[in-house]
Amino acid sequence: MITLHGIRNCDTVKKARAWLDQAGVDYRFHDFKTDGLPPALLHGWVRELGWEALLNRAGTTFRKLPEAERGDLDEARAVALMLAQPSMVKRPVLDLGDRRLLGFKPELYTAALGPN
Repeated sequence: MITLHGIRNCDTVKKARAWLDQAGVDYRFHDFKTDGLPPALLHGWVRELGWEALLNRAGTTFRKLPEAERGDLDEARAVALMLAQPSMVKRPVLDLGDRRLLGFKPELYTAALGPN
């Protein structure tokens, strides 16, 4: 089963969900803001995709952090931030079972799942 991870109100997540719906893809949606973000899941994404790619530095939540918390990040600190505030995770994360796609780019979804 394909799972789309994200936050329900995120515009990019909405675009990804609309694409999947229009393409007739059967998927489950996991809102990690309301349903939680299990540490094991995040650690798996970090191993596969890298914490630098997963940390949404452009988002408001990250930008509102004091400079001391934003500077000198390493994997452990970034993971702790993302677990404490899941909105800091770049989204969506599309779990295809054997691999994950980060963000929403229609051409990558088409390549992975077929034409929309």
